Amino acid sequence: MAKTVADFVLDRLAEWGIQRIFGYPGDGINGLMGAFERGDHGIRFIQSRHEEESAFMACGHAKYTGQVGVCLATSGPGAIHLLNGLYDAKLDHQPVVAIVGQQARASLGGDYQQEVDLTALFKDVARDFVQVMTTAEQARHLIDRAMRIALEQRAVTCIVIPNDVQDLPAVPAPPHKKGMMHTGIGAISHSHVPNEDALHNAAAVLNRGKKVAILAGAGALGASDELAAVAQRLGAGVAKALLGKAALSDNLPYVTGSIGLLGTVPSWRLMQDCDTLLLVGTTFPYTEFLPPEGQAAGVQIDRDGRSIGLRYPVEVGLVGDAKQTLAALLPLLKQQTDLDWRHGIEKEVAHWREVVTARAQTRGDRINPQLPFMELSKRLPENCIVSCDSGSATNWYARDVDVRPGMLGSVSGGLATMGCAVPYALAGKLAYPQRPAVALVGDGAMQMNGINVLITVSSRWRDWDDPRFVVLVVNNGDLNLVTWEQRIMGGDPRFADSQCLPDFSYAEYAKLLGLEGIRVTDTDQVAAALDRAFAVDRPALVEVVSDPEIPPLPPHITPKQFSAYIKALRKDAAGGAALRATLKQWWAG
Repeated sequence: MAKTVADFVLDRLAEWGIQRIFGYPGDGINGLMGAFERGDHGIRFIQSRHEEESAFMACGHAKYTGQVGVCLATSGPGAIHLLNGLYDAKLDHQPVVAIVGQQARASLGGDYQQEVDLTALFKDVARDFVQVMTTAEQARHLIDRAMRIALEQRAVTCIVIPNDVQDLPAVPAPPHKKGMMHTGIGAISHSHVPNEDALHNAAAVLNRGKKVAILAGAGALGASDELAAVAQRLGAGVAKALLGKAALSDNLPYVTGSIGLLGTVPSWRLMQDCDTLLLVGTTFPYTEFLPPEGQAAGVQIDRDGRSIGLRYPVEVGLVGDAKQTLAALLPLLKQQTDLDWRHGIEKEVAHWREVVTARAQTRGDRINPQLPFMELSKRLPENCIVSCDSGSATNWYARDVDVRPGMLGSVSGGLATMGCAVPYALAGKLAYPQRPAVALVGDGAMQMNGINVLITVSSRWRDWDDPRFVVLVVNNGDLNLVTWEQRIMGGDPRFADSQCLPDFSYAEYAKLLGLEGIRVTDTDQVAAALDRAFAVDRPALVEVVSDPEIPPLPPHITPKQFSAYIKALRKDAAGGAALRATLKQWWAG
């Protein structure tokens, strides 16, 4: 049988190194489904339960591997379902290619069933490149451009392929004539280091600093050694945006941990007291947690020049790769000999660790949600992959889970969408089947789509070299982060109709799927449950029934926030319990 456009598309993606595509079938992509079945391209089709999950897995794959993630959906509803996961990739600057089907060319413009203007639909999320394939001759250059632009711009790109085009005879080499494109896959070599003058200017600013603070983000991932060396040379403390949590080990005494509402007190004080700020690969958005404007001299390193000076006005911006730029900068930096600033940071960090431990051990009406995260942190295997969902679980991941060298970790940063953690972890596990994977999820996100992703886990885990895949579910019966936001920011009590979740037995559901399910209702059972989860011969779900009234205390509380909180508790049916829990947390600190 002669090869079709669909066959060529998969063959070309395989040449680009794609090994798996996440998707869900439909008649808009039947040609591509047929090509999967008959081809020898080596690409595996990973069937999801929903196209949003496909896009999340493509994003998670990109985050954990650094490679392009590819997702596939049919026309109309399938394409629309991809959007949330694609926006997650866009806002976190991840290279993802979306391939979507479309109705036959002759029907377009006729209000045909499932006909949607897909170019318009994807124009924002895939603003760097979205094109419709209308001829077989386009297939080569559209695939090549979508892949290259996704990699180079760290962006989402999209190709729309009408179903009749998929079945056209392939044209691997377009004719050599006017109007034809002849693209290639060849590697690109970049100069990732700013020029010498820029490096010297940056070093001059940093060398003048007596109290240097570093904020590392996702752009610093892979630059741990260089980041640590610069911090040592400058006598600096290092705070981390949540996407950069794995950039540097939390066990280093000068690493203050996360920053922002979910951050630590040492990170808050680091930013408030510094006289010099080095931003490395971050566009952390909450500027109220950075130094007041004019307090600190600034240097910023980012691969995208558009991000320079976006959050803080810096004297010197260095556009380049964080690892290579830090390495080039290091020889120009003077060794800081006055270490009072560093010693103060280390003292703050040591005290904070005591506070976190004490807070996790306070008792509530149910299990303190901080405790399972702290106990999990002690048990995380070497080189594991960790994902965390958006919600109150993010608080405890930020503060109670320590990342060590070799670990991978991620969240939905820019979009902060619920429902990403289990798809992320599954994508990581499929890419690295020999590495343990852990997903940290609230009950809201679990009900949103996590329970469906477990079906995919149950169908695939027997293929893995290491079956350890642990899902920790915080079951507090409440959309807890929003409840606390309503209390602290709006002065409003919990609105039960919007906040309280239906009862669901997550552990029993896991057992129904043939996985290990462990329900924990007693504080003294937490450690043993986690030990069991990592010891069994299959993926495990640990459901911790936790107290929704234990507050995620921010590192700094303004008078306005305190007033709103007290106002909310006076009107809240659970106000007394929340106040008692708050006082316990405050006393522990």
